[in-house]
Amino acid sequence: MTPITTTAELKAFCERLHGAPFVAVDTEFMRETTYWPKLCLIQAATPDAEAVIDPLSPDIDLSCFLAVMADKSIEKVFHAARQDVEIFSNLGAIPMPLFDTQIAGMAAGFGEQIAYDALVRQMLKIDLDKSSRFTDWARRPLSEAQLSYAIADVTHLARLFPLLRGRLEETGRLPWVTEEMRAMTDPALYDVDPENAWKRLRPRRHTAKYLAIFRAVAAWRERTAQTRDQPRGRILKDEAVDELATQAPTEADDLNRLRSVPKGFAGSKFGPELVEAIRDAIKNADSYAPVVARGGPPPSPAAGAVVELLKVLLKARAEDADVASKLIATVADLEKIANDDNAETPALQGWRLDAFGRDALRLKRGELALVLDGTRVRVVEVRRAARPG
Repeated sequence: MTPITTTAELKAFCERLHGAPFVAVDTEFMRETTYWPKLCLIQAATPDAEAVIDPLSPDIDLSCFLAVMADKSIEKVFHAARQDVEIFSNLGAIPMPLFDTQIAGMAAGFGEQIAYDALVRQMLKIDLDKSSRFTDWARRPLSEAQLSYAIADVTHLARLFPLLRGRLEETGRLPWVTEEMRAMTDPALYDVDPENAWKRLRPRRHTAKYLAIFRAVAAWRERTAQTRDQPRGRILKDEAVDELATQAPTEADDLNRLRSVPKGFAGSKFGPELVEAIRDAIKNADSYAPVVARGGPPPSPAAGAVVELLKVLLKARAEDADVASKLIATVADLEKIANDDNAETPALQGWRLDAFGRDALRLKRGELALVLDGTRVRVVEVRRAARPG
C-alpha cells in the first residue's frame, strides 16, 4: 500500500468519502515526550474506499479531511476515541457525529473497555497481527508491514461497525451510546486554555488565596508546557500545584523548602516566573480565585458500608443487563449516591437511572435487599410487615 502524501491525492480520496454514511478512522501518534501529540498517520475506510494518509508529508494540507471530520452527515467511527478526538480537536475539527466501538462494546456485553483486537476476534473471528503495534510512526519511510498493520485497523472497523450498531439497535441500547458520544464530543473536554487548567485537578481548600494561587500555578504550568512542548508533569507534578497553593511562596528561595518542587527549580528561569505568577494571584485573590462548588452534605457515618452495598448492586444489575458496570457508574458515582439521594451524578440521570440509579436509592431506603443465591446475587423486594391495628 502507498500512503497519500499530497494534497491532490487527499482531495481525490475525500471526494470518495463524501456521501458515505460512515467512515472508520484511526490515528498513529507520538506524545511520550511532548505536550502536543505528534500526528504521524491517519487511516480511514468506508465499505468502498480506504487509505493511509501521511500528515508528516511536506506536500499535504489536511483541510479537506478535516472538513470530512466536521461533516455531520457522515458518522465517524473510532475505537477508544478519546485521544484521537483530542488530536482532531487540536486541529480544529472535532469528529461529529461520533461512534466509539469500545464504549459500544461495553453497552453490548463485551466487557469493560474491550480492546480492539479482542472485539475483532469476537465479532469477525479474525486474529489481528499486532507485531507493529509498538513502532516509531514518525520514522520514514514506513515499511509495508507498518502500513498493512495501520490500514487493517480501519478496514476491520468498517466491517465491525454495522454489526455492532445493529446489535445495539436490537437491544434498544443505541441511545445509551449516543448519550455517551455527546459527552465525548463536548469541546470543553478538550479545552487547552491555560486559565482553565486548574479544572483537571482537585483543590483541597476553598479560601480565595489558596484557590487563586492554585489557578495561577496550574495556568503557569500549562502555558509553560505548551510553549516548550513538554508534558505538564515534566514541568511540575500535580501534587506541587496543591503544595504551592498551600505554602504560597513569594520568593524564589522559598521554593527550595517545598518537597514537591524539583531540586534546582528556584535557581532556574522557571523559579522567578512561577513566583511572579503567585504574587500576582495573591494581589488579586478575590477576583482571580475560581468559584469551586463545595461538596454536598458531610459524609454519613454509614457511607462506607453503603458504598460496598452499592458495588454489589451495581455488579448484579450490570450482569442482569449484560453491560459493563463501568459504563453505568464509577466508584465516585457510588460515593456520591451513598451520601446524597440528590447527588449530581450521571448514575442518577437518563438511562442509568433506569438501569441502576433508581434501585440504588431504593436499596438505601431499605426497599430492596441483596440475597446470595448460590454463586449469584439476586435483588429482591423487601416486604414490610404490616403494623398492628
